[in-house]
Amino acid sequence: MKRFAAVAALCWSLFAQANFAFAQKASSQDDQIDFKVRTRLAGDPDVKGGALEVSVKDGVVVLKGRVDTAKGKNKATKLAKKVKGVKSVDNELTVGPPTS
Repeated sequence: MKRFAAVAALCWSLFAQANFAFAQKASSQDDQIDFKVRTRLAGDPDVKGGALEVSVKDGVVVLKGRVDTAKGKNKATKLAKKVKGVKSVDNELTVGPPTS
């Protein structure tokens, strides 16, 4: 019985470590995607992405905020999709003039 408990504890420990390492890797990839998407958006004259919100979870990018034109909104999606590791883009940007 003690041997079974020791083996079970060892298996659980190995499983927990592997799961933690996988979660860290996924988080690191999401951070890299976030940085690359923000960089592309900020450097594009149609999007002007300085004030946009970008979040990434498991390779899914969510864009929030406001852009001046529909062209800018569409371009934001295209730019984000070009980043390696992006699985999909949820574009929640609104189009319109700045609000005061």
